[in-house]
Amino acid sequence: MTTDNQRLPDEELKALWRQMTLIRAFEGRVEELFKQGRIRGTAHSCIGQEATAAAVCARLRRDDYVASYHRGHGHCLAKGADPGRMMAELFGASDGYCGGLGGSMHIADLGLGIIGANGIVGASLPLGVGAALASKIRRDGRVAVAFFGDGSTNEGVFHEALNLASIWKLPVIFFCENNQYALTASFSEMMSCERVVDRAAAYRIPGQRVDGNDVAEVTAAIDEAIARARDGEGPSFIEALTYRWGQHSMRANLREPRPPEEIAQWKARDPIARARRELIERGALDDAAAAEMETQAASAVERAIDFGAASPPPTAEFMLSAVYAPRADVAEVRLTGERALSYAEAVAEAMRQEMERDAKVIVLGEDVGLTGGIFQATRGLCERFGPERVRDTPISEAAIVGAAVGAALAGLRPIVEIQFFDFVTLAMDAIVNQAAKLRFMLGGAGSVPLVVRGPQGGGIRVGAQHSQSLEAWFTHIPGLVVIAPSTPYDAKGLLTSAIRDDNPVVFLEHKLLYAAPPSPVPEESYAIPIGKGEIKRAGRDLTIVATMAMVARALSAAAALERQGISAEVIDPRTLAPLDEDLILASVRKTNRLLIVHEAWPYGGFAAELCARVVEKAFDWLDAPIARVCALPVPMPYNGELERLVIPSADAIAEAAVKLMA
Repeated sequence: MTTDNQRLPDEELKALWRQMTLIRAFEGRVEELFKQGRIRGTAHSCIGQEATAAAVCARLRRDDYVASYHRGHGHCLAKGADPGRMMAELFGASDGYCGGLGGSMHIADLGLGIIGANGIVGASLPLGVGAALASKIRRDGRVAVAFFGDGSTNEGVFHEALNLASIWKLPVIFFCENNQYALTASFSEMMSCERVVDRAAAYRIPGQRVDGNDVAEVTAAIDEAIARARDGEGPSFIEALTYRWGQHSMRANLREPRPPEEIAQWKARDPIARARRELIERGALDDAAAAEMETQAASAVERAIDFGAASPPPTAEFMLSAVYAPRADVAEVRLTGERALSYAEAVAEAMRQEMERDAKVIVLGEDVGLTGGIFQATRGLCERFGPERVRDTPISEAAIVGAAVGAALAGLRPIVEIQFFDFVTLAMDAIVNQAAKLRFMLGGAGSVPLVVRGPQGGGIRVGAQHSQSLEAWFTHIPGLVVIAPSTPYDAKGLLTSAIRDDNPVVFLEHKLLYAAPPSPVPEESYAIPIGKGEIKRAGRDLTIVATMAMVARALSAAAALERQGISAEVIDPRTLAPLDEDLILASVRKTNRLLIVHEAWPYGGFAAELCARVVEKAFDWLDAPIARVCALPVPMPYNGELERLVIPSADAIAEAAVKLMA
């Protein structure tokens, strides 16, 4: 219940009531349009919950951040989003906020600090943490609010995000709209604690539960949390008890699990009716004025509908252009120098030089600070740039990468180290559902300049869960760039390009390459074009395309083949997505034979994709079937002899080449 200290001035309460009325009118017409079949797909109404969106966003600055979730129309409207562009997005039209590519669950406006509604449960938490991290590093005084439902608090990323925000004292407010049901399950049946806010105490985050249908009470709570955040005191947690009047989504058509009397009780606590009644009791509003304002809200929504309905659909050309951010042309100039660096030293130097060049570049990861990481790829960075820009993280892959995505949306250029790339499985949502898709879902309006790098592959006897080659997973995903250099020279130049790129990059570093002998790497900064392969050895009789650690073995095999009178051309794609297929096709048309070598398993591997492309585009030049040399189809064994048996050797490559020439 609102106390005298929380009582809002008349004009402020009236403004909140007007905002809630607009949200209600918008959502009501969206439901009608959905039933009429004019809006398709799905949408999630926030009718009954308007007070939280209106109260929170009224207290935020225009440049403060909001990370929303699938029930986010109210948040966007309250933050200042245009109803017409929102309605156009729901119609799937080109004048929508996301050009018709995002839809109801993905509306965003980066100019208003709305970094996106999100269809993945719990995703708003690490994105909000990342935006808050960007604010703290820039010291710009912004705060971030992460809205989420009670169901999100059972996701692991909820706990990871709270812990990360707490230890770094980030200016983020975790705002749980507890409407007391997930899809159909009551939160009381899905949680072992009585109140969601009690979970915040485990992370030493101050929290409070408020009546989410009382705009004054919500306002008082958000004022306190914003003040803490702006004063550098760290995160806060607010649980707002509220209630959605309708089903989980407009599409659900599920059995209604909620008792009719419960629904009636909550409707009697309608936040809009409560605010209207209070204004009338104060004499700040009368029925006629209220009716006029309600008519104005309804008219605004009708104009929004007319705008959305008149907007043309997006074109295929626009859709294709939204996947990747434009890339500046980089001409490769081969530099020379006698100074030799190891692979890890070359990676570290690329990061150091880019951090010196651009203050927006930061490094996140487990043990990347003073220890330099397990493979020493970040050695020396923390001493030079400090713990603000080189941040040791908890063991929280999902939150680390998720926060990096949020920070990238907010203008930083994060580099995330995955300690062993097998652990990327714990961050797949952040990479595949967030980083890879956000630019597209925003209609090409934003960018996610992020590098996720780390060691993959076998050869050092660390067993099945630390030795996988997973590059094919990422080359399958539109929106991701996948880079896999085989030498220190290429690693430095390609990592430089990756950090400067405006797209999310998966940068793979084979563990065996860390132990390879140092080789020449120029001291000056240089960038190798993304998507350009290199002929590592010229030849005329067959083409060998090899990746990462297999490049050196292919070169060794080629030297042995030369002694047998077979001239093998060895190509390193260097970038797997986008792929320099023109270089490979030209070589195949010259040699008429193709052997593909990679350490990953053959079934569904990168070689299969390359085979398909060559057959589609150079079949008439082939004088023999394409051959592959890949790992045996087993998890990586610990035993050293068996590990060497599983991983392709130079002898196996040469043997396959001889058979191909027969």
